[in-house]
Amino acid sequence: MRRWIVAAALAAAGCAGGPSSSNPDGVDTGTIVGDVGDPRNRAKLHTELAAAYYARGGMSVALEELRLAVAADSSYAPAYGMFGVVYQDLKENRLAEDNFERALRLAPNDADINHNYGWFLCQTKREPDSIKYFLTAIRNPLYPTPWRSYSAAGTCSLRTNNVKDAEQFFERALRLDPDDPPSLLQMGQIRYKQGNVAEARRLVTRYNRLVSPTAESLWLATRIERKSGERAAELSFANQLRRRFPGSPEYQALQRGQFD
Repeated sequence: MRRWIVAAALAAAGCAGGPSSSNPDGVDTGTIVGDVGDPRNRAKLHTELAAAYYARGGMSVALEELRLAVAADSSYAPAYGMFGVVYQDLKENRLAEDNFERALRLAPNDADINHNYGWFLCQTKREPDSIKYFLTAIRNPLYPTPWRSYSAAGTCSLRTNNVKDAEQFFERALRLDPDDPPSLLQMGQIRYKQGNVAEARRLVTRYNRLVSPTAESLWLATRIERKSGERAAELSFANQLRRRFPGSPEYQALQRGQFD
């Protein structure tokens, strides 16, 4: 899921592409930032740098860039939204929430800020509260990736066992982006539990072709083939699970024979 946050953070900061490689960290920290006269431009550039450092795990530098951003323009909402993202990753939940809320007071309809705050709420066990923020993001006609928020809403709905809403959210996400990996995997799980093994296989196969298989996806594939009576395929996926993820809960379930 972290890819959602990184992508949204970069988008919210206004980064059209990746940073340059003018230093060992791969982030261009040229003097142009300090030379730009307009406070809003300075805030934007510092926020872009913060997002780039965050994407590379440079949390302390990201925070320093964000401090410079809000010093340049204290009304620049994306900077506070980015503060929220970084503090969330650092498990500083109070600071994260304060910054997300400030960002939304400044820009209540910003799609990326709404998405990230929704994900924060979901991660802090306030799943029902998160949905309205995902839907606010989706309603923004300028939001370029609404399937991210549909998919996140589906994931958060599943966490409260609201399978009906989750299914609808994932279906909407996949209509907009048939190759959205989180939606493919979660819909595969839902179809498997519904007994639609053929559709579950199609979804998890597509997932495993698009991204590197995870313990969750290999375990789902193993159970699908077991239920289908395809012993050779079952053993193949089980062996991959053992080799790649020997310490995972999924492999432990396999060892115990807890297939369902």
